[in-house]
Amino acid sequence: MGVVTPGFTGRARGDNPRVPPGQYLTEDFPVLSVGPTPRVTTRQWEFAVVTEHGERRSWSWPELLALPSEKFTVDIHCVTQWSKLDTRWRGVRVETLIGDLDTAADYAMAHCYGGYTTNLPLADLLDGQAWIAYEYGGKPLTPEHGGPARLVVPHLYFWKSAKWVRELRLTGKDDPGFWETAGYHDYGDPWREQRYQGD
Repeated sequence: MGVVTPGFTGRARGDNPRVPPGQYLTEDFPVLSVGPTPRVTTRQWEFAVVTEHGERRSWSWPELLALPSEKFTVDIHCVTQWSKLDTRWRGVRVETLIGDLDTAADYAMAHCYGGYTTNLPLADLLDGQAWIAYEYGGKPLTPEHGGPARLVVPHLYFWKSAKWVRELRLTGKDDPGFWETAGYHDYGDPWREQRYQGD
């Protein structure tokens, strides 16, 4: 691949049932990204959901903060083999943002400030499985970790939790995003070790 940061070293999984195979626990929160960190102010920031028919719904930063939010605690698992347990966030459920939009889409492509993209089945973003998060550990999300806001989809490898998210484009087709085009798995289930195409 060449562009992915090599895996970190740390404690082995051991017998912890919350740690997927091939992963180790870390107390740190490693920062991995491609290219420079986008610096998007909350004045500039906007998020949108766009259906396969072109219907668009968007929110400014104050409008996002006015939506019903929740605190959630989840384990996260990076494809570079680290796992971090009990991470604490605040954000808005993705289904709150999709709301009553008229869509028959099966997939979504997350588009981000800085040009990053990643594809996900729409079903994996609904039913309390995914959020647009803007706080981590009780504080505003820093740019290095995807702030002002990022997608958090904890049941998939963390590259699917796109940093600096600006749009979810709903589609009927499962097109690959940035890392998927580079050979990463289209779905990315850590419990099945779906790291790369063919896993």
